[in-house]
Amino acid sequence: MQRSTLTGQRLVAVFLIGFVLFNYPVLSLFDRTATLFGLPLVFAYLFLVWAGLILLMAWVVERRGDRAERLDRAGG
Repeated sequence: MQRSTLTGQRLVAVFLIGFVLFNYPVLSLFDRTATLFGLPLVFAYLFLVWAGLILLMAWVVERRGDRAERLDRAGG
């Protein structure tokens, strides 16, 4: 029971990180005319942060399963 609440807390933290990274003050830092690989900097930033948040969420969710699986192998 305790691990599921820890996972939930971590997912809330990922949400808050995403909220800050997609909000005005940080987003305005990348609203420039520069390009990255031919994409405007703001679009590259949005895509990279979006992909990073998905990877972070997957890591948080899968981390619990990996640890439980290792404990099952060691115990049984």
